[in-house]
Amino acid sequence: MSGVNEIRSTFLDYFARNGHQVVDSSPLVPRNDPTLMFTNAGMVQFKNVFTGIEKRPYSRAVTSQKCVRAGGKHNDLDNVGYTARHHTFFEMLGNFSFGDYFKEDAIAFAWNLITREFELPVEKLLVTVYHEDDEAFDLWKRIAGLHDSRIIRIATSDNFWQMGDTGPCGPCSEIFYDHGAHIAGGPPGSPDADGDRFIEIWNLVFMQFEQMPGGERLRLPRPSIDTGMGLERISAVLQGTHDNYEIDLMRALTGAVEELTDVPADGSQKASHRIIADHLRAATFLVADGVLPSNEGRGYVLRRIMRRAMRHAQLLGARDPLMYRLVPVLVREMGRAYPEIVRAEQLVSETLRLEETRFRKTLERGLAILETESEGLGAGAKFSGETAFKLYDTFGFPLDLTEDALRARGVGVDVDAFNVAMERQRAEARASWSGSGEAATDAVWFSVREDAGASEFLGYDTEAAEGTVTALVADGQRIAELRAGATGLVVLNQTPFYGESGGQVGDTGVLTGEDGLRARVTGTQKKLGDLLVHEVEVESGALAVGTAVALAVDAGRRQSIRANHSATHLLHEALRRVLGDHVAQKGSLVAPDRLRFDFSHPKPVDEAELRQVEDIANRVVLRNEPVVTRLMAVDDAIASGARALFGEKYGEEVRVVTMGTDPGNGAPYSVELCGGTHVGRTGDIGLISLVGESAVGAGVRRLEAMTGDAARHALSADRQALHAAAGLLKAPVGEVEGRISQLIEERRRLERELGEARRKLAMGGGDSAEEPLRMVGEVKLLAREVTGIEPKDLKSLVDEGKKRIGSGVVAIVGVTEEGRAGLVVGVTEDLTGRFDAVALVRRGAEALGGKGGGGRPDMAQAGGPDGARAGEALAAIESALAG
Repeated sequence: MSGVNEIRSTFLDYFARNGHQVVDSSPLVPRNDPTLMFTNAGMVQFKNVFTGIEKRPYSRAVTSQKCVRAGGKHNDLDNVGYTARHHTFFEMLGNFSFGDYFKEDAIAFAWNLITREFELPVEKLLVTVYHEDDEAFDLWKRIAGLHDSRIIRIATSDNFWQMGDTGPCGPCSEIFYDHGAHIAGGPPGSPDADGDRFIEIWNLVFMQFEQMPGGERLRLPRPSIDTGMGLERISAVLQGTHDNYEIDLMRALTGAVEELTDVPADGSQKASHRIIADHLRAATFLVADGVLPSNEGRGYVLRRIMRRAMRHAQLLGARDPLMYRLVPVLVREMGRAYPEIVRAEQLVSETLRLEETRFRKTLERGLAILETESEGLGAGAKFSGETAFKLYDTFGFPLDLTEDALRARGVGVDVDAFNVAMERQRAEARASWSGSGEAATDAVWFSVREDAGASEFLGYDTEAAEGTVTALVADGQRIAELRAGATGLVVLNQTPFYGESGGQVGDTGVLTGEDGLRARVTGTQKKLGDLLVHEVEVESGALAVGTAVALAVDAGRRQSIRANHSATHLLHEALRRVLGDHVAQKGSLVAPDRLRFDFSHPKPVDEAELRQVEDIANRVVLRNEPVVTRLMAVDDAIASGARALFGEKYGEEVRVVTMGTDPGNGAPYSVELCGGTHVGRTGDIGLISLVGESAVGAGVRRLEAMTGDAARHALSADRQALHAAAGLLKAPVGEVEGRISQLIEERRRLERELGEARRKLAMGGGDSAEEPLRMVGEVKLLAREVTGIEPKDLKSLVDEGKKRIGSGVVAIVGVTEEGRAGLVVGVTEDLTGRFDAVALVRRGAEALGGKGGGGRPDMAQAGGPDGARAGEALAAIESALAG
């Protein structure tokens, strides 16, 4: 047995024969664990099965799981290429038992596989167990026949696995292979354990406890098994090497690099060949699983991986992009086991080619910065560590490249400052990265993009067209047909439907075809930048891949969207002219019935400023000038003064939209980069009416507006409401504001008089048969229950009562219509030495079902939910006074 593919299939087939379900590798972007950046172990896809959250139709499983360790907690990136076993991408072979078999069978399965199927010599093998796991020790001795000296007890956490601070956990048992005395290193647990002689090839986790908060461990009712064996490591053993990069798969890749560069793979630049081979695998599988290079999150890690490999391609002398030319070799080696890279081959190749083309330009700029920043430094000087880190982080220059470039001049690098900057970035990344269990884009769209190509958007010029269905998707899977009554997602070779992006909502409309086909398009999305996906409900007929269809956008809705989108451009410029150049777009929504525009500004926009903004924008509308669109290189467009819209992603070519001219100097009024749809002339907007201004967050304000018919209808409704109000007031429209102000002031006066009358009535008597003023010992107590009194007025009643009795205690309970109660207790100044209003009010509050109460010794208040017990509350206060 020699080949990696044969080793993988032998492992899977062996466990399949032993009752295990062969489960496909899960994607590299975890679907069920938001704490992970990438899938980094075989058990990740089964995490919820182990914890009992998810049930599977099988209790035994086996997988070959693709894994990446290049970001987050597990990051092997900087070691790759310089050691024998570090990888960013690797495959983890594993067998799993979910409450089925346990230690005995797991040990037997492992031992039989490696000694009989893989035919490893027994004398080359030894195992470790957790030092307290006598059961595993005895099983290894009985099943494998190993001598005690070759079953090593390990007391550290290396041999005890935990999913987290709490949850499933258990002891481990690791299988080691001895590469021979000619390689330095000692057995596990010895001082020389870090050497390369004894290599761990398989780890068996015996999940038998649940770690509880506080440290207690409980035995699981159904203990489970989780194992992991690195395919690259076991392949190295079976192919007679201790170096993972010497296995057939990696040699095929480094050999291809050697052929394309004419640089020996085993020479002085061996590390560069290995880095390219490893990083090619990681980049290919990440792109196939939906990750694209970007400046944040998973995409940033992918970009670092790509650029590290591309830098080494240049060190090998490659004058043109190299990485994409290696993709067919990788697909040939691994495509049968992982068909997703076959489907994504073209996408991966194009992504690598474009990224390397851009990076080579970036690298040139970085070298120019290095030359400028180091100018004047002589032998023995130190290059700035902060600048070295900038070169590394921004331009993809690892520290060793900067050191190499300066070494010939005898200039060193301030490595300590570089490390400080590096650690600062890692700390910031740890703080900001929370992970995501959901893929940024479903991987299905990459296969669609590969097979169908990009969708050509025709909607800038038309709202009706013909197209051919190139893909259908339902429930996340590609399908062949959608029949009447079904809903799904449709991709066409060309379409006039705009996909939601840049704040503009997607189009709706209808799709029709032969044999009575009719489907409603309820929305349109944009995937992967240029794939337009139509959400459809099939009303009649059948929609199949290859069907020719007629497409019609809802023209009225589209026109409203166009008007609102163009209005955002005009408002943006008007805001800058009224408020200042600091105004920048921070977000937008362009819908058919309204628009929303968020912008940077430190304070509310007053009414006069809003009127000025509205006037400026509408003057441009009324001039009815053409809206001009041009295609330009993005750098040229920005250099010409075009403003980029917040949140929009731009390609190498961009649409530049120009609206109106400035009457003062004839210069364009508004020039912005924008991929959305717009009106033909500014007059098509009809009217811009601002309907709201508010805060979004610190330093960000929001304008809301309507245009065209929506604005006219809203203004008409406002006018009708104003005339209706004038009719009710029996006043001219111009006097409505003054009359309303008079009515409000009159209402306030009447409310004050009513409140005063209620207070007098409450203190002057009521329905209670009991006299409200009585003696408790030698102390006067004025105790009353009142209704119809605002809670805020209870204190004034108590003050009035204190004046009336001269010396004593006043307690008033106010009961609301909802049955809740407010309680205020007052003590005259001469008695505060004997009685505390706070203590008294708390006694009363308990009867009302409330807690606490507060105030001063002479005045305190409380409340409770049970106003029906007002009498009990007053009685409790009287009892407290009586002692």
